[in-house]
Amino acid sequence: MSAQATRVLALSEWEDRWKEGRIGFHRSEVHKLLENNLDKVVCGRKEIRFFFPLCGKSVDMKWLADMGHTVVGVEISEKGIKQFFEEQDLAYNEEAVPAIPGAKLFKSADGKISIYQCDLFKFSSAVAGKFGGIWDRGGLVAINPCDREKYGSLLVSLMNNDCRYLVDTVEYNPEPYEGPPFLVLEEDLKNMFGGHCIIELVQAIDGFEERHRSWGLDSLTEKVYLLSAKAQ
Repeated sequence: MSAQATRVLALSEWEDRWKEGRIGFHRSEVHKLLENNLDKVVCGRKEIRFFFPLCGKSVDMKWLADMGHTVVGVEISEKGIKQFFEEQDLAYNEEAVPAIPGAKLFKSADGKISIYQCDLFKFSSAVAGKFGGIWDRGGLVAINPCDREKYGSLLVSLMNNDCRYLVDTVEYNPEPYEGPPFLVLEEDLKNMFGGHCIIELVQAIDGFEERHRSWGLDSLTEKVYLLSAKAQ
């Protein structure tokens, strides 16, 4: 992991990927691993506030909102956010965020989906409160490995006591590929969240796709973990 440990992408590089359409990480259908494990997150609760770190234009946001939940996402790319609302045929409003200079808030007309366009590390519970559910499909695997401790602290600070946090990770041989998405092991999750959360592996699948050959890989495993707050 040494090569990945020192890999650093600037926010501008992510914005460039969106501008150039290099978004192979986007899926046009609801993520199967979310669908398969949603009941473990919901646990019979209604109208959960879900947080999506580095949400892109994930169709999962609309899927959860249609079930009666509310969704708050954070994304650096304004283009990605606008594409989400346009592709989902959702009317939206745009406003400034006084607590984060330069940030914008894009909110669906019905108030069900709010996406903050800003640096994730400038976001906090002071801006949008805490959450009962988190779906982390492209957040942890995308942030620079050197920022993981900071990322873990932020996510823990956004969790309500009853929050259920579903995180999608990838495992592969990192020698030929520097990321992103970055290799994330269970050991990494324990280092980041073990002090505050119970960590449970809920599903692992063969996630290898033909495009991964161009990364120099011949195998890739996708794993989803469920994190829940330890009793205080």
